[in-house]
Amino acid sequence: MDPVRNPYQPGAGLKPAALVGRDAPLSSWTVALNRVAVGRSARPFALYGLRGVGKTVLLNRFASEARERDWIVAKIEAGAGKTLRDGLAEQLYGPLTDMAGTASKGRRLLQALKTAASFHASVDAAGTWKFNVDLSGAPGGGADTGSLEPDLSKLLRDLSAAVADLDSGVAVLIDEAQDLTADELVALCAVAHQAGQEEWRVLIALAGLPSLPRVLAEAKSYSERLFTFEMIEQLDTDVASRALTEPAASEGVQWEHGAVQHVVAETGGYPYFLQQFGKEAWDEAEGVDAITVADARVGAARGQSVLDSGFFRARWDRATRAEQRYLRAMAQDGDAGSTAAAVAARLGRKVQSQGPARASLIGKGLIYAPEHGVVSFTVPGMAGFIARQPEL
Repeated sequence: MDPVRNPYQPGAGLKPAALVGRDAPLSSWTVALNRVAVGRSARPFALYGLRGVGKTVLLNRFASEARERDWIVAKIEAGAGKTLRDGLAEQLYGPLTDMAGTASKGRRLLQALKTAASFHASVDAAGTWKFNVDLSGAPGGGADTGSLEPDLSKLLRDLSAAVADLDSGVAVLIDEAQDLTADELVALCAVAHQAGQEEWRVLIALAGLPSLPRVLAEAKSYSERLFTFEMIEQLDTDVASRALTEPAASEGVQWEHGAVQHVVAETGGYPYFLQQFGKEAWDEAEGVDAITVADARVGAARGQSVLDSGFFRARWDRATRAEQRYLRAMAQDGDAGSTAAAVAARLGRKVQSQGPARASLIGKGLIYAPEHGVVSFTVPGMAGFIARQPEL
Protein backbone atom coordinates (compact mmCIF):
# COMPACT_ATOMS: atom_id res chain seq x y z
CA MET A 1 0.00 0.00 0.00
CA ASP A 2 1.23 3.51 -0.80
CA PRO A 3 2.97 4.78 2.38
CA VAL A 4 2.31 8.39 1.36
CA ARG A 5 -1.43 7.74 1.66
CA ASN A 6 -1.07 5.97 5.00
CA PRO A 7 -3.71 7.65 7.22
CA TYR A 8 -2.41 6.38 10.57
CA GLN A 9 -0.32 8.77 12.64
CA PRO A 10 1.35 7.31 15.74
CA GLY A 11 3.02 10.00 17.78
CA ALA A 12 2.78 12.17 20.85
CA GLY A 13 -0.34 14.29 20.60
CA LEU A 14 -0.78 13.81 16.84
CA LYS A 15 -4.39 14.11 15.73
CA PRO A 16 -5.71 10.78 14.41
CA ALA A 17 -7.52 10.74 11.08
CA ALA A 18 -10.64 9.58 12.94
CA LEU A 19 -11.01 10.97 16.46
CA VAL A 20 -13.66 8.55 17.67
CA GLY A 21 -15.07 7.73 21.08
CA ARG A 22 -14.40 11.17 22.56
CA ASP A 23 -17.72 12.85 21.87
CA ALA A 24 -18.55 13.46 25.55
CA PRO A 25 -15.53 15.63 26.51
CA LEU A 26 -15.57 17.43 23.15
CA SER A 27 -19.26 18.24 23.52
CA SER A 28 -18.76 19.39 27.11
CA TRP A 29 -15.99 21.74 26.01
CA THR A 30 -18.18 23.24 23.27
CA VAL A 31 -20.97 23.81 25.78
CA ALA A 32 -18.49 25.50 28.14
CA LEU A 33 -17.27 27.82 25.37
CA ASN A 34 -20.86 28.71 24.53
CA ARG A 35 -21.70 29.39 28.17
CA VAL A 36 -18.80 31.80 28.48
CA ALA A 37 -19.90 33.49 25.24
CA VAL A 38 -23.28 34.36 26.77
CA GLY A 39 -21.81 35.53 30.08
CA ARG A 40 -22.26 32.33 32.10
CA SER A 41 -19.60 30.59 34.15
CA ALA A 42 -18.24 27.18 33.16
CA ARG A 43 -16.39 24.66 35.30
CA PRO A 44 -12.73 23.93 34.56
CA PHE A 45 -11.87 20.55 33.06
CA ALA A 46 -9.54 17.80 34.29
CA LEU A 47 -8.81 15.01 31.80
CA TYR A 48 -6.95 12.05 33.27
CA GLY A 49 -5.79 8.63 32.13
CA LEU A 50 -2.80 6.49 31.20
CA ARG A 51 -0.28 7.59 28.61
CA GLY A 52 -1.28 6.89 25.04
CA VAL A 53 -5.05 7.25 25.48
CA GLY A 54 -5.27 10.61 23.70
CA LYS A 55 -5.42 13.25 26.45
CA THR A 56 -3.05 15.58 24.62
CA VAL A 57 -5.02 15.14 21.39
CA LEU A 58 -8.15 16.25 23.22
CA LEU A 59 -6.37 19.20 24.80
CA ASN A 60 -5.15 20.24 21.35
CA ARG A 61 -8.72 20.04 20.04
CA PHE A 62 -9.87 22.20 22.95
CA ALA A 63 -7.22 24.78 22.03
CA SER A 64 -8.12 24.70 18.33
CA GLU A 65 -11.81 25.27 18.97
CA ALA A 66 -11.05 28.19 21.27
CA ARG A 67 -8.72 29.75 18.68
CA GLU A 68 -11.38 29.36 16.00
CA ARG A 69 -13.53 31.64 18.16
CA ASP A 70 -10.67 34.18 18.40
CA TRP A 71 -10.00 33.43 22.04
CA ILE A 72 -6.67 34.09 23.70
CA VAL A 73 -5.19 30.61 24.19
CA ALA A 74 -2.23 29.62 26.35
CA LYS A 75 -1.38 25.90 26.16
CA ILE A 76 1.62 24.69 28.13
CA GLU A 77 3.21 21.49 29.41
CA ALA A 78 3.96 21.34 33.11
CA GLY A 79 7.26 19.97 34.32
CA ALA A 80 9.08 20.84 31.10
CA GLY A 81 11.81 22.88 32.77
CA LYS A 82 9.64 25.97 33.19
CA THR A 83 7.47 27.29 35.97
CA LEU A 84 3.77 27.81 35.42
CA ARG A 85 4.40 31.57 35.37
CA ASP A 86 7.14 31.24 32.73
CA GLY A 87 5.05 28.96 30.55
CA LEU A 88 1.96 31.14 30.67
CA ALA A 89 3.94 34.30 29.99
CA GLU A 90 5.60 32.78 26.93
CA GLN A 91 2.33 31.46 25.49
CA LEU A 92 0.39 34.66 26.10
CA TYR A 93 2.84 37.01 24.41
CA GLY A 94 1.88 36.17 20.83
CA PRO A 95 -1.91 36.39 21.30
CA LEU A 96 -1.57 39.58 23.36
CA THR A 97 0.64 41.16 20.70
CA ASP A 98 -2.06 40.40 18.14
CA MET A 99 -4.70 41.81 20.46
CA ALA A 100 -2.65 44.98 20.95
CA GLY A 101 -2.78 45.52 17.20
CA THR A 102 -6.57 45.75 17.09
CA ALA A 103 -8.09 49.03 15.99
CA SER A 104 -10.00 49.43 19.24
CA LYS A 105 -7.66 50.01 22.18
CA GLY A 106 -10.05 50.71 25.00
CA ARG A 107 -9.16 51.31 28.61
CA ARG A 108 -9.65 47.69 29.67
CA LEU A 109 -7.44 46.37 26.86
CA LEU A 110 -4.62 48.72 27.81
CA GLN A 111 -5.08 47.72 31.45
CA ALA A 112 -4.84 44.01 30.57
CA LEU A 113 -1.70 44.55 28.50
CA LYS A 114 -0.04 46.45 31.33
CA THR A 115 -1.01 43.76 33.83
CA ALA A 116 0.34 41.03 31.51
CA ALA A 117 3.60 42.94 31.14
CA SER A 118 3.93 43.14 34.91
CA PHE A 119 3.18 39.40 35.23
CA HIS A 120 6.06 38.72 32.83
CA ALA A 121 8.31 41.33 34.45
CA SER A 122 8.45 39.30 37.65
CA VAL A 123 10.57 36.75 35.76
CA ASP A 124 12.15 39.19 33.30
CA ALA A 125 13.52 42.24 35.09
CA ALA A 126 14.65 43.73 31.77
CA GLY A 127 11.01 44.02 30.69
CA THR A 128 11.52 42.74 27.17
CA TRP A 129 7.79 42.55 26.39
CA LYS A 130 6.89 45.29 23.91
CA PHE A 131 3.40 45.68 22.47
CA ASN A 132 4.13 48.84 20.46
CA VAL A 133 1.51 50.55 22.59
CA ASP A 134 2.10 53.36 25.07
CA LEU A 135 1.10 51.92 28.44
CA SER A 136 2.71 54.60 30.57
CA GLY A 137 -0.56 56.27 31.52
CA ALA A 138 -2.71 53.15 31.51
CA PRO A 139 -4.15 51.56 34.65
CA GLY A 140 -3.26 47.96 35.41
CA GLY A 141 -0.06 46.22 36.41
CA GLY A 142 0.42 44.83 39.85
CA ALA A 143 0.82 41.19 38.80
CA ASP A 144 4.47 41.17 39.84
CA THR A 145 4.30 40.53 43.57
CA GLY A 146 6.19 37.27 43.12
CA SER A 147 3.32 35.33 44.71
CA LEU A 148 1.65 33.26 42.01
CA GLU A 149 -1.93 33.18 43.29
CA PRO A 150 -2.60 36.94 43.48
CA ASP A 151 -0.56 37.59 40.35
CA LEU A 152 -2.39 34.95 38.30
CA SER A 153 -5.72 36.19 39.66
CA LYS A 154 -4.94 39.78 38.64
CA LEU A 155 -3.77 38.66 35.20
CA LEU A 156 -6.81 36.54 34.36
CA ARG A 157 -9.29 39.01 35.82
CA ASP A 158 -7.91 41.89 33.74
CA LEU A 159 -7.68 39.72 30.61
CA SER A 160 -11.26 38.58 31.15
CA ALA A 161 -12.46 42.18 31.31
CA ALA A 162 -10.54 43.08 28.16
CA VAL A 163 -11.75 40.17 26.04
CA ALA A 164 -15.33 40.87 27.08
CA ASP A 165 -15.07 44.08 25.04
CA LEU A 166 -13.94 41.95 22.08
CA ASP A 167 -16.64 39.28 22.58
CA SER A 168 -13.89 36.73 23.19
CA GLY A 169 -12.45 34.67 26.04
CA VAL A 170 -9.28 33.27 27.58
CA ALA A 171 -8.40 29.56 27.57
CA VAL A 172 -5.60 28.18 29.75
CA LEU A 173 -4.72 24.56 28.97
CA ILE A 174 -2.07 22.62 30.90
CA ASP A 175 -0.78 19.20 29.89
CA GLU A 176 1.03 16.86 32.33
CA ALA A 177 -0.69 18.79 35.09
CA GLN A 178 0.30 16.24 37.74
CA ASP A 179 3.82 17.69 37.42
CA LEU A 180 2.80 21.16 38.62
CA THR A 181 4.34 22.06 41.96
CA ALA A 182 2.20 22.03 45.07
CA ASP A 183 2.16 25.85 45.16
CA GLU A 184 1.17 26.02 41.48
CA LEU A 185 -1.69 23.57 42.02
CA VAL A 186 -2.97 25.53 45.00
CA ALA A 187 -2.83 28.79 43.06
CA LEU A 188 -4.48 27.31 39.98
CA CYS A 189 -7.35 25.78 41.95
CA ALA A 190 -7.92 29.00 43.89
CA VAL A 191 -7.94 31.17 40.77
CA ALA A 192 -10.18 28.73 38.87
CA HIS A 193 -12.59 28.85 41.81
CA GLN A 194 -12.56 32.64 41.78
CA ALA A 195 -13.07 32.73 38.01
CA GLY A 196 -16.22 30.63 38.32
CA GLN A 197 -17.64 32.61 41.21
CA GLU A 198 -17.10 35.96 39.46
CA GLU A 199 -18.02 34.64 36.00
CA TRP A 200 -14.80 35.62 34.30
CA ARG A 201 -14.53 34.88 30.60
CA VAL A 202 -11.92 32.25 31.37
CA LEU A 203 -11.82 28.49 30.80
CA ILE A 204 -9.16 26.23 32.31
CA ALA A 205 -8.47 22.65 31.21
CA LEU A 206 -5.91 20.27 32.67
CA ALA A 207 -4.72 16.89 31.43
CA GLY A 208 -2.64 14.38 33.36
CA LEU A 209 -2.08 10.90 34.68
CA PRO A 210 -4.70 9.00 36.71
CA SER A 211 -3.21 10.56 39.84
CA LEU A 212 -4.46 14.02 38.78
CA PRO A 213 -7.74 13.95 40.76
CA ARG A 214 -5.82 13.02 43.89
CA VAL A 215 -3.17 15.74 43.55
CA LEU A 216 -5.88 18.33 42.90
CA ALA A 217 -7.78 17.18 45.99
CA GLU A 218 -4.59 17.46 48.01
CA ALA A 219 -4.12 21.01 46.73
CA LYS A 220 -7.67 22.16 47.53
CA SER A 221 -10.29 20.02 49.22
CA TYR A 222 -13.06 21.55 47.10
CA SER A 223 -11.45 20.53 43.81
CA GLU A 224 -13.78 17.53 43.43
CA ARG A 225 -16.65 20.05 43.21
CA LEU A 226 -14.67 22.59 41.19
CA PHE A 227 -13.58 20.54 38.17
CA THR A 228 -15.43 18.56 35.55
CA PHE A 229 -13.44 15.31 35.65
CA GLU A 230 -13.23 13.17 32.51
CA MET A 231 -11.49 9.80 32.71
CA ILE A 232 -9.99 9.06 29.29
CA GLU A 233 -9.66 5.30 28.76
CA GLN A 234 -8.99 2.79 26.02
CA LEU A 235 -11.64 2.48 23.31
CA ASP A 236 -14.22 -0.29 23.40
CA THR A 237 -14.20 -2.89 20.62
CA ASP A 238 -16.68 -1.17 18.31
CA VAL A 239 -15.09 2.27 18.61
CA ALA A 240 -11.56 0.87 18.28
CA SER A 241 -12.67 -0.85 15.08
CA ARG A 242 -13.88 2.47 13.71
CA ALA A 243 -10.52 4.05 14.57
CA LEU A 244 -8.97 1.53 12.16
CA THR A 245 -11.57 1.27 9.43
CA GLU A 246 -12.71 4.87 8.96
CA PRO A 247 -9.28 6.34 8.04
CA ALA A 248 -8.67 3.52 5.57
CA ALA A 249 -12.13 3.88 4.04
CA SER A 250 -11.42 7.55 3.36
CA GLU A 251 -8.57 6.30 1.12
CA GLY A 252 -10.73 3.68 -0.58
CA VAL A 253 -9.25 0.81 1.42
CA GLN A 254 -11.18 -1.82 3.38
CA TRP A 255 -10.11 -3.96 6.33
CA GLU A 256 -11.06 -7.63 6.40
CA HIS A 257 -13.21 -8.33 9.46
CA GLY A 258 -10.69 -10.77 10.92
CA ALA A 259 -7.87 -8.25 10.40
CA VAL A 260 -9.72 -5.64 12.43
CA GLN A 261 -10.48 -8.14 15.17
CA HIS A 262 -6.83 -9.15 15.42
CA VAL A 263 -5.44 -5.62 15.72
CA VAL A 264 -8.10 -4.49 18.18
CA ALA A 265 -7.38 -7.50 20.38
CA GLU A 266 -3.60 -7.03 20.21
CA THR A 267 -3.79 -3.32 21.07
CA GLY A 268 -6.34 -3.60 23.84
CA GLY A 269 -8.10 -0.62 22.27
CA TYR A 270 -5.42 1.88 23.26
CA PRO A 271 -5.47 4.74 20.73
CA TYR A 272 -1.69 5.15 20.38
CA PHE A 273 -1.23 1.42 19.81
CA LEU A 274 -4.06 1.38 17.27
CA GLN A 275 -2.30 4.08 15.28
CA GLN A 276 1.04 2.24 15.39
CA PHE A 277 -0.34 -1.18 14.49
CA GLY A 278 -2.62 0.33 11.85
CA LYS A 279 0.33 2.07 10.24
CA GLU A 280 2.38 -1.10 10.12
CA ALA A 281 -0.50 -3.17 8.71
CA TRP A 282 -1.08 -0.59 5.98
CA ASP A 283 2.60 -0.56 5.03
CA GLU A 284 2.66 -4.36 4.92
CA ALA A 285 -0.40 -4.67 2.68
CA GLU A 286 0.50 -5.40 -0.95
CA GLY A 287 -3.00 -5.05 -2.35
CA VAL A 288 -4.42 -1.74 -3.43
CA ASP A 289 -7.79 -1.82 -1.72
CA ALA A 290 -7.74 -4.22 1.26
CA ILE A 291 -5.85 -5.03 4.46
CA THR A 292 -5.98 -8.77 5.06
CA VAL A 293 -5.66 -10.89 8.17
CA ALA A 294 -2.11 -11.77 7.13
CA ASP A 295 -1.29 -8.06 6.79
CA ALA A 296 -2.76 -7.42 10.21
CA ARG A 297 -0.74 -10.18 11.85
CA VAL A 298 2.53 -8.91 10.40
CA GLY A 299 1.55 -5.32 11.18
CA ALA A 300 0.79 -6.19 14.79
CA ALA A 301 4.12 -7.96 15.20
CA ARG A 302 6.02 -5.06 13.66
CA GLY A 303 4.00 -2.58 15.67
CA GLN A 304 4.87 -4.39 18.89
CA SER A 305 8.55 -4.37 17.91
CA VAL A 306 8.40 -0.62 17.29
CA LEU A 307 6.78 -0.03 20.66
CA ASP A 308 9.30 -2.25 22.40
CA SER A 309 12.26 -0.48 20.86
CA GLY A 310 10.97 3.04 21.52
CA PHE A 311 7.82 3.62 23.55
CA PHE A 312 8.64 1.04 26.24
CA ARG A 313 12.44 0.93 25.93
CA ALA A 314 12.82 4.66 26.55
CA ARG A 315 11.01 4.27 29.86
CA TRP A 316 12.79 1.08 30.91
CA ASP A 317 16.23 2.55 30.23
CA ARG A 318 15.48 5.58 32.41
CA ALA A 319 15.25 3.31 35.45
CA THR A 320 18.33 2.37 37.46
CA ARG A 321 19.12 -1.32 38.12
CA ALA A 322 17.47 -1.08 41.54
CA GLU A 323 14.43 0.60 40.02
CA GLN A 324 14.23 -2.04 37.29
CA ARG A 325 14.12 -4.72 39.98
CA TYR A 326 11.22 -2.84 41.56
CA LEU A 327 9.44 -2.68 38.19
CA ARG A 328 9.98 -6.41 37.64
CA ALA A 329 8.37 -7.14 40.98
CA MET A 330 5.40 -4.97 39.97
CA ALA A 331 5.13 -6.68 36.58
CA GLN A 332 4.18 -9.96 38.27
CA ASP A 333 0.74 -8.41 38.81
CA GLY A 334 0.42 -7.40 35.17
CA ASP A 335 -0.99 -3.94 34.52
CA ALA A 336 -3.53 -4.19 37.32
CA GLY A 337 -1.39 -2.46 39.95
CA SER A 338 0.56 -3.74 42.94
CA THR A 339 0.58 -3.08 46.65
CA ALA A 340 3.79 -1.67 48.00
CA ALA A 341 3.80 -4.52 50.52
CA ALA A 342 3.65 -7.17 47.79
CA VAL A 343 6.50 -5.57 45.84
CA ALA A 344 8.66 -5.33 48.94
CA ALA A 345 7.95 -8.97 49.84
CA ARG A 346 9.01 -10.15 46.38
CA LEU A 347 12.24 -8.21 46.74
CA GLY A 348 12.82 -9.56 50.25
CA ARG A 349 12.87 -6.04 51.68
CA LYS A 350 10.89 -3.95 54.12
CA VAL A 351 8.30 -1.62 52.63
CA GLN A 352 10.02 1.45 54.07
CA SER A 353 13.35 0.57 52.43
CA GLN A 354 11.70 0.70 48.98
CA GLY A 355 10.42 4.22 49.50
CA PRO A 356 13.28 5.97 47.64
CA ALA A 357 13.00 3.71 44.56
CA ARG A 358 9.23 4.12 44.50
CA ALA A 359 9.48 7.91 44.82
CA SER A 360 12.11 8.09 42.09
CA LEU A 361 9.99 6.02 39.68
CA ILE A 362 6.99 8.25 40.36
CA GLY A 363 9.16 11.31 39.78
CA LYS A 364 10.31 9.87 36.43
CA GLY A 365 6.70 9.30 35.41
CA LEU A 366 7.10 5.52 35.09
CA ILE A 367 4.60 4.62 37.81
CA TYR A 368 1.93 6.45 39.79
CA ALA A 369 0.04 5.88 43.02
CA PRO A 370 -3.70 5.48 42.29
CA GLU A 371 -4.33 5.13 46.02
CA HIS A 372 -2.40 4.90 49.25
CA GLY A 373 -0.08 1.88 49.31
CA VAL A 374 -0.69 0.95 45.66
CA VAL A 375 1.44 1.59 42.55
CA SER A 376 0.63 1.13 38.86
CA PHE A 377 2.41 1.61 35.53
CA THR A 378 1.67 4.85 33.71
CA VAL A 379 1.64 3.13 30.31
CA PRO A 380 -0.48 0.12 29.32
CA GLY A 381 1.43 -2.99 28.36
CA MET A 382 4.51 -2.16 30.43
CA ALA A 383 4.23 -5.37 32.43
CA GLY A 384 4.30 -7.45 29.24
CA PHE A 385 7.33 -5.56 27.96
CA ILE A 386 9.20 -6.18 31.20
CA ALA A 387 8.35 -9.88 31.02
CA ARG A 388 10.03 -9.95 27.59
CA GLN A 389 13.27 -8.46 28.93
CA PRO A 390 16.10 -10.84 29.95
CA GLU A 391 17.18 -10.61 33.55
CA LEU A 392 20.77 -9.47 34.00
